[in-house]
Amino acid sequence: MSITIGIVSQKGGVGKSTIARLVAREYAAAGWNVKIADLDIQQGTSFNWQARRLRRAQEPAVPVERFGTVAQALKIAPQYDLFVLDGPPHATMGTLHIAEASQLVILPTGLALDDLEPGILLAHELVRKGIPANRLVFVFTRAGDSIAEEDEAKAYIRQAGYRFVDTALPEKVAYRRASDEGLALTETRFTSLNAKADAVAQSLIDIITAQQQEEEAA
Repeated sequence: MSITIGIVSQKGGVGKSTIARLVAREYAAAGWNVKIADLDIQQGTSFNWQARRLRRAQEPAVPVERFGTVAQALKIAPQYDLFVLDGPPHATMGTLHIAEASQLVILPTGLALDDLEPGILLAHELVRKGIPANRLVFVFTRAGDSIAEEDEAKAYIRQAGYRFVDTALPEKVAYRRASDEGLALTETRFTSLNAKADAVAQSLIDIITAQQQEEEAA
């Protein structure tokens, strides 16, 4: 059974493509046939990342293809075990189409209200348009060193009625360097940072697996 997941955001700069590449890389490392559909035709962040990865012959391969519309991308989704829809940097009409096609919708967010508020508004809008709330999950990115700030962000999302991955990804130069080299967040030179990223990836994998099992049992 092919699994499609979507990564969307209401604003740019919250790590959407970073999460898309992290999840795809972990599934590819496990032997799954994966593809990222880069729907940001202007910047092509994931597509350009793949080019850097190919130049260094980094394994596992993580194929990325650009698409102008969600409909174009979904035509080939059944060919893959995991199909990752890396949405544009801002919510568009296509964002709802991504959510409708996905077994899980991931919403990356920073810890500040400037990031949290638009993310929650987007989640509310998706639910209002018929997307089940249990199909949405927030991932904290670019976190600082304040545990109190992290706890406040978690409480904010919890109060809004949505779930989140407990581990937050810190703002680190090593993560940016890894991306510059065509690497995923689990492929840095630092074991502790790789472990953080792996914890986030594993939490998402567990949620995706649970969603898949629920659908198969229904």
